[in-house]
Amino acid sequence: MSGHQGYGDIFSGHARKQPRQVPRVVAERDLVAEDAATGFCGAVVGFDRSYDGEFVKLEDGKGRVRLFALREAAFLIDGQPVTLVRPTAAAPPREPVRSASGSTRVGGLRAQVAKASRIWVEGVHDAALVERVWGHDLRVEGVVVEQLEGLDHLAVRLGEFRPGPGRRVGVLVDHLVTGSKETSLTTGLGEHVLVTGHPYIDVWQAVRPSAVGIAAWPEVPRGEDWKSGICRRLRWGTPQEGWRRVYNAVESYRDLETPLIGAVERLIDFVTEPQ
Repeated sequence: MSGHQGYGDIFSGHARKQPRQVPRVVAERDLVAEDAATGFCGAVVGFDRSYDGEFVKLEDGKGRVRLFALREAAFLIDGQPVTLVRPTAAAPPREPVRSASGSTRVGGLRAQVAKASRIWVEGVHDAALVERVWGHDLRVEGVVVEQLEGLDHLAVRLGEFRPGPGRRVGVLVDHLVTGSKETSLTTGLGEHVLVTGHPYIDVWQAVRPSAVGIAAWPEVPRGEDWKSGICRRLRWGTPQEGWRRVYNAVESYRDLETPLIGAVERLIDFVTEPQ
C-alpha cells in the first residue's frame, strides 16, 4: 500500500495538461483575419469548395485575393489563434453590412425627397453601372441620375437646367483625356458644374477584365464600332448579349477600375456637399 501511495505522490505533480481550446469564429463577410502560416491579412470576401476541403477567400488592402483552407487554429484575429468556420444560412448578418460601393448600408431606408442637384451620365449603360454599384448611396442621399443621351446635348441641357447654389450638376464622361472632343465639350462650365470621367473608350472598358473572365479588353481599330468589335473578338454575340455579360459580372466596386470609382465618388460628394 505504501509503495502504491508513493507512486501516486510522484505523478500527482505531473498531471497531463489539457489542450487549450481555440475559439471558433464564424467567418462573416468583411471579418478581418490573418493566416497564421503566411502572415497574409485580409477581409473575408467569399468561400470556395473543392474535393480536398473548404477554403475562405481573404482580400488585403491592395485588392489581392487568396484562398486559405479552413483548418483548425489556422488563423489569427487580434493576434489570437482562432478556427474560422463557414457561416450557415441561418447565421445573422455581421454589422456593419456593406453596400456594393463599400459604404455602410442603411437599414430600413425610406424614400427620400430628391435633391435639386443631379448627376448626368452619357448613356444607359453608364447609368446602369452607377445604379448597380452606388444605387444604395444615391437613394440615401436623394440624388437622381439622368442620361444625357450623348455629350453633344450637354450645353443645351445645362441651359435648360440653370445650375446654381443648391442646384449643382455632376457630369460623368467617357474617354475624358487631354485633347479629346469630350474635354473640349466640358471645359469652362462654371463653379456649379463638375465634370469627372475615366480614360476608357466606353464604360464597358471600366469593368475589370478579370470580372468578365478575360485577360484584357481587345484592341478595336479607330473607325470600327467599339462594342461590336469587342463582341466579335470575344465571340460574345450581339452588343446586347455582350452588355448582359458585362452588367451581370459587376457585383461591387471591386469589379470596376479605379478611375471610374474615383470619378463617381467625386460627383456624389460634389452634388451632396452643403452649400
